Amino acid sequence: MHDPVLIRASGLTRIYEDRNAVPVHALDGVDLDVASGEFLAVAGPSGSGKTTLLNLLSGLDRPTRGTVEIDGQDITRLSRAELAEFRLRNVGFVFQAYNLIPVLTAGENAEFTLLMQGVPAAERARRVLEELAELGIEPSLVDRRPSELSGGQQQRVAVARALVARPKLVLADEPTANLDSTTGARLLDKMREMNERTGVTFLFSTHDPMVMERARRLVTLRDGKVVEDVRRS
Repeated sequence: MHDPVLIRASGLTRIYEDRNAVPVHALDGVDLDVASGEFLAVAGPSGSGKTTLLNLLSGLDRPTRGTVEIDGQDITRLSRAELAEFRLRNVGFVFQAYNLIPVLTAGENAEFTLLMQGVPAAERARRVLEELAELGIEPSLVDRRPSELSGGQQQRVAVARALVARPKLVLADEPTANLDSTTGARLLDKMREMNERTGVTFLFSTHDPMVMERARRLVTLRDGKVVEDVRRS
């Protein structure tokens, strides 16, 4: 029995104009189905369309042509406010640069999405402490600000922020780029373990061979097109 389709991108095209008003096809007619529970990496050289694809799948950008359905909802038809609400309830983000709020502690950063969702304080605290502990953030670090944490610790807090709201989908844009190989490998192994245990879908954009090796499916883009789609056991 196949897992249900979580993401369905059809004919996804994004055309920008360069400084000389020349059209640039960042994505060119991409079709991509992602089943619920996949651990998938999108790879390709710089300029291949990886980040553009993530931006379109999350609704942070709109396609020139084509559609994106997530869990049966065509997000290309949603208003900006509806998209923001949809992302809040369904999508977690992990960024290359961590994107933590400098004036907030690790715990406050991790609970930010829950706060936006209106989850009661006691429930927020319980879930945040559980998620941070799961990712190896010790209680002594919970009240530290990002500047007082290592890069690996900051990225773990960012992953906790993405996962604590229990989204259907986590989109991770080059999440290991600023980490040393040992820290990056540990974080990836933890995310894959969480994927296997909870069924949350992970979709990475990456240049990192460690991410590609751990992915159970590797989609390769070149010049805005899918040129290879390999599934592994």
